[in-house]
Amino acid sequence: MSDITRSSLPEHVAIIMDGNGRWAKQRGLPRIMGHRRGVEAVRTTVRAAGECGLKYLTLFAFSSENWRRPESEVSDLLGLLKAFIRRDLADLHKENVRVRIIGDREGLKEDIRNLLLEAEQMTRDNTALTLIIAFNYGSRDEIARAAASLARDVAEGKLDASSITPDAITARLDTNGIPDPDLIIRTSGEERLSNFLLWQAAYSEFIFIPDYWPDFSRDTFFVAIDQYMARDRRFGGLSGQVALAGV
Repeated sequence: MSDITRSSLPEHVAIIMDGNGRWAKQRGLPRIMGHRRGVEAVRTTVRAAGECGLKYLTLFAFSSENWRRPESEVSDLLGLLKAFIRRDLADLHKENVRVRIIGDREGLKEDIRNLLLEAEQMTRDNTALTLIIAFNYGSRDEIARAAASLARDVAEGKLDASSITPDAITARLDTNGIPDPDLIIRTSGEERLSNFLLWQAAYSEFIFIPDYWPDFSRDTFFVAIDQYMARDRRFGGLSGQVALAGV
């Protein structure tokens, strides 16, 4: 990726990391092996994001719906999350990466909550890439929690209902202070959001990749970035000019 193209880089890329289980099944391996290889793809992608100067990278690590999976698989996934943070946190901190966690922490076990908090606190002053981990995250739940927060303030007289604007809702979301994703990538060939960043994705570009997540590589990441930079983003306007209302 040349310096000439760096000015048109996306500021924020979000990835739905899909296909670990199918990758393993295709090879006659247990699902946990797919998840383990998926962690390696995470490391590769974080390095690539830092290499190209990306400011924000969001990874959909564990959805609020994933608790429905078999208990053994959930346990494996939580174990991999713990291992990733314990093994990689020092390296991320050394590389000036800031870690943020989005998702509902209510009901999580104390050791998980403490680990997430430790990752955020250790890296909070870092200024290079911000790595956002979506854990126990569901976008509808996030929006509902934001709405409930606003409703409480209205009920307590702290806020007038007429002042509830899109910006006011955005400020109550888990992603407050993080720009909306310019690009959302999903692996495994599936073409849906799966309850991921529904509010924030209003004007995101989408790239769907047929590869399963464990096969996601540095080259795959850069090809997606190049595809994004070739697109004409209009945000409801016209190419190269401001659109007139109703035109």
